Amino acid sequence: MAETKYIFVTGGVASSLGKGIISSSIGKLLQARGYSVTIQKFDPYINIDPGTLNPYEHGECYVTVDGHEADLDLGHYERFLGIQTTKANNITTGRIYKSVIDKERRGDYLGKTIQIIPHITDEIKRNVKLLGNKYKYDFVITEIGGTVGDIESLPYLESIRQLKWELGRNAVCVHLTYVPYLAAAGELKTKPTQHSVKELQSVGIQPDILVLRTEHDLSLNLRKKVALFCNVDETAVIQSKDQPTIYEVPLRMQEQHLDEIILRKVGLPVGETPALGPWRDFLDRRHRATEAVHIGLVGKYDLQDAYKSILEALSQAATYNDRKADIHFINSEKLNEQNVEEQLSPMDGVIICPGFGQRGIEGKFVALKYCRTHNVPTFGICLGMQCMAIEFARNVLGYADANSREMDEKTPHNVIDIMEEQKSITHMGGTMRLGAYECILKPGSRAMEAYQTDHIQERHRHRYEFNNDFKAEFEKAGMNCVGLNPESDLVEIIEIPTLKWYIGTQFHPEYSSTVLKPHPLFLSFVKAAIAQ
Repeated sequence: MAETKYIFVTGGVASSLGKGIISSSIGKLLQARGYSVTIQKFDPYINIDPGTLNPYEHGECYVTVDGHEADLDLGHYERFLGIQTTKANNITTGRIYKSVIDKERRGDYLGKTIQIIPHITDEIKRNVKLLGNKYKYDFVITEIGGTVGDIESLPYLESIRQLKWELGRNAVCVHLTYVPYLAAAGELKTKPTQHSVKELQSVGIQPDILVLRTEHDLSLNLRKKVALFCNVDETAVIQSKDQPTIYEVPLRMQEQHLDEIILRKVGLPVGETPALGPWRDFLDRRHRATEAVHIGLVGKYDLQDAYKSILEALSQAATYNDRKADIHFINSEKLNEQNVEEQLSPMDGVIICPGFGQRGIEGKFVALKYCRTHNVPTFGICLGMQCMAIEFARNVLGYADANSREMDEKTPHNVIDIMEEQKSITHMGGTMRLGAYECILKPGSRAMEAYQTDHIQERHRHRYEFNNDFKAEFEKAGMNCVGLNPESDLVEIIEIPTLKWYIGTQFHPEYSSTVLKPHPLFLSFVKAAIAQ
């Protein structure tokens, strides 16, 4: 059994350059060569996980099958590689410190003074190697969040320095930086990259490969200059130019032999270049699709990263339906009876977004009433599904005060509530249902038609549930509960079969949609929107 090889991906100059996409692309290319690969994200913030972070600060919170609230980059890893990540693939400084402090309280350190070096760095190194040791992957790619030069990422860089020293040829450092274009001078500037590499060298790390993010093509001379000033092989200076879609990036990296360079550096045979057939087919279909399908996204966050997985799932589903997804964000806080027609009538389909809390919820009810009465294909996800139930209770069952116990403690018609048996669940310190749960689908339902099976597993992230006391009444009035959890009998999917496509899911199907395996519900929804 060959030893696990470790690839570290760091970033400089600015954040949000796309370390996650580069990590995913490297993983994809190595996977296509038959290697087993996993990717992990180390985030320098002190939160235990991003579960409590405002999406404006950090984008969406992604949920793994084992119920861990994780960074949105794990979504990219899963979509690109078709793998499932777990809690072990996302580590924060908060978790590192908590683990060290817990050990100290137990007396594991035998009275030693606890310090950043060696105790914090040893804990980071242990986590870097955990997956490789446990599952014997050929490659473990570790992406370090933030930017070189941040105080908070120093312990991670020190750990990488030590690991590169310990692992020798089995470790490679890929550094991602930015080459800005100064319009006034008409020039691309390499100085920020030089500074960024100098900063990395000052903590004892010499990058093996540089990936330069840019909006313009970089000349050979410019790359030679960067190689010379940064002590990097000329062949190992790669450009990563803006692409029409992130899914192009693996092909651009392959054209510049990034995977071959890595294999040579870790002493593995290069072999044939993989054809990436299915991946290219996906991209060809995407380029050929000229007609757009217009989807309205009704939510309260004006930030696209807050709904990252939904946007990607829609874009994948549209591609497989030979359409372009044209997604229109509709702020639910600004939506009312007066402007709903003008906002929603141009849409082929509408998604009611997930979220927590009261803000923007009334606008979601307005949108749902419009979609239900105008027979617009509608997909409610998590809180979106709960809003479907509340709107139905208010406007069809006639309970004007119907609500979720989350929004109104005293509502007599609590169609959404925390169930008695759930009050005792203290999963991850809360009452949330997190991670993958079973669901049995009703034969003949639209949901089952989409999935083509009656037994599914989907990921959850919520605290409140559909109240089964109202189930019979809902079904009698035409909203069917077509997906149930076999253990708890909790409602997972609702639909109105008399409408073209009106489905709500208590779970988040978007988390499990990948490039080569788009999610069946999104495929079905987009198809209905096209027919619209």
